[in-house]
Amino acid sequence: MLGTVRQKLLGQALQKILPVGSVLRSYSSAAKQMTVREALNSALDEEMSADPKVFLMGEEVGEYQGAYKISKGLLEKYGPERVLDTPITEAGFTGIGVGAAYYGLKPVVEFMTFNFSMQAIDHIINSAAKSNYMSAGQMSVPIVFRGPNGAAAGVGAQHSQCYAAWYASCPGLKVLSPYNSEDARGLLKAAIRDPDPVVFLENELLYGESFPVSDEVLDSSFCLPIGKAKIEREGKDVSITAFSKMVGHALKAAEILEKDGIDAEVINLRSIRPLDRSTINASVRKTNRLITVEEAFPQHGVGAEICASVVEESFAYLDAPVQRIAGADVPMPYAANLERMAVPQVEDIVRAAKRACYRSVPMAAAA
Repeated sequence: MLGTVRQKLLGQALQKILPVGSVLRSYSSAAKQMTVREALNSALDEEMSADPKVFLMGEEVGEYQGAYKISKGLLEKYGPERVLDTPITEAGFTGIGVGAAYYGLKPVVEFMTFNFSMQAIDHIINSAAKSNYMSAGQMSVPIVFRGPNGAAAGVGAQHSQCYAAWYASCPGLKVLSPYNSEDARGLLKAAIRDPDPVVFLENELLYGESFPVSDEVLDSSFCLPIGKAKIEREGKDVSITAFSKMVGHALKAAEILEKDGIDAEVINLRSIRPLDRSTINASVRKTNRLITVEEAFPQHGVGAEICASVVEESFAYLDAPVQRIAGADVPMPYAANLERMAVPQVEDIVRAAKRACYRSVPMAAAA
């Protein structure tokens, strides 16, 4: 299966993000560590234990314990009635999940990759997202669609897309994208408890990354609010928004910029829809500069929506043009060297911040 093949590529892929990993581990050695994989697994386990209506379904989630081992141990603990292995038919099992949600159950539908969700997008958009509105509020659809999103490593154009902007454009859906273990644990719990359909976009390359977690995060009652961003690093010179793996890149860039006297504020969006516009605009009104970072295509992206919000609400506070960092506007190349060029790198964020702070030659002048 695709998940097994990807495991072989993961070692090489992790080497690409080791500089980011060094940032993630720059906390006190006394802090407890948890991988994103463990955070997701524990969140699923605790919510299934707390509510018998919650169940998991998808390809290889049971006997194989998940293509990425997110569901490890759940089949043995909860049995095949609540951990359902499905055929390779996303349209089929997603439709079953939506129907179960109509009847009051709380399905968690796993896609081996969100690229495969395109086979089921009619159920996600036309059934799950619109039913509450079309029933005049009489019908809730408490369902979570989760799985890895965005570029992985060496899996080509058809398996490397980011769907944040795709699903965030649809009224009726909530779209979450965790970065670290705290995000993964708190946001997945929030998604499962929410009465509305939630698209939960994870990142394959972050599953094995360890992050510090507090006792509060480990508590079974821990839950993060949907629609609220987190300021991962405070600063006064430039605001950098990012989500998922790009938050790590932004934090690494902020460390580099600090050596050049630029104090960057890094905002982990966490929630793509609803978007925390108030936190973003408050940050821009403080720093007077904005960099948006995402690995998806630039046109009609999350960064474009953030730019529009800032122009509408905080234009008078801007001291420099907004800088957008996104993936290249091409299908993802398969070759490793071209793949690296197609997704944002730490140095891209550093250069953009310097342009915004007038510390380098503008792109137009350089050309």
